[in-house]
Amino acid sequence: MNIHQRITGDLVAAGIGFVTTVPCKQLAGVIEEVDRHPEILHVPSNKEDEGMGLCAGAWMGGRRSAIIMQNTALGVTINTLATLIQFYRMPLPMLISYRGEPGEPVACQVEMAVHTKALLAQLHIPAYHFHRQEEVEELPKVLDYTFMCSKPVAILTDASFWGGY
Repeated sequence: MNIHQRITGDLVAAGIGFVTTVPCKQLAGVIEEVDRHPEILHVPSNKEDEGMGLCAGAWMGGRRSAIIMQNTALGVTINTLATLIQFYRMPLPMLISYRGEPGEPVACQVEMAVHTKALLAQLHIPAYHFHRQEEVEELPKVLDYTFMCSKPVAILTDASFWGGY
């Protein structure tokens, strides 16, 4: 089983039946696996805040949901996270590619990397940073946690987790 299948399997095992995604090179394998999985309704989004709205609707409709996105768009989700997801105590696992660290080939990705963890901390959103694929062993616990406490949780996966840029 590869890492993409493992992550998708963990989502399904946690009862997640709705996943929205925003395109990302690092997350492409997981997105493809999610799209193929018969137990997941996959609805691609144009923007991360739109995706969070879709996840909120799925949650209100009785389905556990998750979003797969890049950290560089975290800034556009702040209002949605605070006034929708957090205000209504909706659990939302966020699988986030953490772009902009040393070795990043795209300069504009770097600036948001500087702010990602601080923004999550300011919003009191727990963040788990996976650097190595072995750390995916923690994913089921993180998913259980987000549904137990009805909070959004960030799972940051950096380039070293995915094998480089």
